[in-house]
Amino acid sequence: MGDGADGAGPEPRAARALRPGPVYLTVLAIASCGLIYELVAGALASYLLGDSVTQFSLVIGVYLSSLGLGAFLSRYVVRGVARRFVEAEIAVAFVGGLSAPLLFFAFSSPRWFPPVFYGIVVAIGTLVGLEIPLLMRLLKDTVVFRDLVAQVLTFDYLGSHAASILFPLVLLPRLGLTRTSVLFGLLNVAVAFWSIRLFRDRLGPPGGLFARAAIVTAVLLAAFVAADSLTAVAEESQYADEVVVAESTAYQRIVVTRNRAGFQLFLNGHLQFSSVDEYRYHEALVHPAFAAAPRARRVAVLGGGDGLAVREVLKHPEVESVTLVDLDPAMTRLATKHPLFLALNGGSLRSPKVRVVNEDAMIWIEKETGLFDVVLVDFPDPSSYSIGKLYTSRFYSLVKRKLDPEGVLAVQSTSPLFARRSFWIVDATLRAAGFATRPYHIAVPSFGDWGFVLAAATLPDVKPRLPGGLRALSTDLLPSLFVFGPDVARFEDAPVNRLNDQVLVRTYEGEWKRFD
Repeated sequence: MGDGADGAGPEPRAARALRPGPVYLTVLAIASCGLIYELVAGALASYLLGDSVTQFSLVIGVYLSSLGLGAFLSRYVVRGVARRFVEAEIAVAFVGGLSAPLLFFAFSSPRWFPPVFYGIVVAIGTLVGLEIPLLMRLLKDTVVFRDLVAQVLTFDYLGSHAASILFPLVLLPRLGLTRTSVLFGLLNVAVAFWSIRLFRDRLGPPGGLFARAAIVTAVLLAAFVAADSLTAVAEESQYADEVVVAESTAYQRIVVTRNRAGFQLFLNGHLQFSSVDEYRYHEALVHPAFAAAPRARRVAVLGGGDGLAVREVLKHPEVESVTLVDLDPAMTRLATKHPLFLALNGGSLRSPKVRVVNEDAMIWIEKETGLFDVVLVDFPDPSSYSIGKLYTSRFYSLVKRKLDPEGVLAVQSTSPLFARRSFWIVDATLRAAGFATRPYHIAVPSFGDWGFVLAAATLPDVKPRLPGGLRALSTDLLPSLFVFGPDVARFEDAPVNRLNDQVLVRTYEGEWKRFD
């Protein structure tokens, strides 16, 4: 007996044979949408929870398992196969299309975010896993089984491949996460409308399906138009202050908030600075290195796309050139054009002495041919493996080759109080790379006690010399930065952070979790 129309009886005898070509295009669209939803979920989890390797690994594992669950459940669809396929398509359009805004809202409640997050991933995976077997059953009387499996899977993999290229290169940087998920929800619902026409002889009365698809289309169109507002409302609930900039880039989520005291920069949900006290951090990062360097004509700043470290560098008149290397062009563009940043960094990135390079620092440092008198490393904390590689002995060895023999390196190294072991791992890793080191620290109210490591070929000798106009540092205070009390004293057995075993990332996550 054939599959029933609408589950109410056998298929009409007059049902036309299906043309495989349009069905294969449907497979292509389904696979693209499914992978996009998976990538959106993984990116959101890495933005909001950190550690992109862990988040993407969990999302991929749960999604693939859910595909298997959906494929298994398809065996229980005995009648009305075409109708159930269209219903699944409408459902995945709704859940997948709204996944990004729903997850942004869910993150405001840490208790509810994990079940909502994984519930959405399981729902999408199950629905997508249900669709392919149903399509294959619809084609089983038209195409030889051997060819059917090969062709369906080919188009399934091609759709996934297309999505994997489009997501990082086009969709995320141009549309952002919310509009990307909604757009592919609209593609899913378009496939549902197309399928209603394609399978019209097998569906029975299509009115209910048309109505549901139309409602989902209206909801998704409204969400696409209101994407910025939805994301802004969701992020207002996550941050204590007004959100004035919110942008998803190919590399991170940039959020700027503002209150009466000033403004704050967050990258992937982590505070990078507050305009109220950032000067304490940036003066401490920059000026001890200059006090230890016999000359400072050529300077490299790795990270620091906000232009604040460069602002401090330019206070030294002997500097002839500054090369700023920051991965994300959106960050340096913000620092170059946004009025809040320009007022704070003094337009430092517009200086004729400054060259901005938007590239991965590890790739850039291997290609760079010149030597530098001072190198300042101003990366975010090692909360993920993609950042953690820039705290490894391999990276520091590359930096050492680009330092003048008398050059000095300064590295921001997290808090020796809140992440004491992590701080001393950075110091141990620099020493393993062949540097002599002098760790130091300063109080930054927004962060607490914050640490840095000064490094050079021989033990850096910090002279009592500073430029004028500093707000936090003075020549009298400078020696005290290198004094550590018992609660932040050196861990003598701190391991080395290596590229193939990033112990720092695991240690950092464990230490900071105590304060969540």
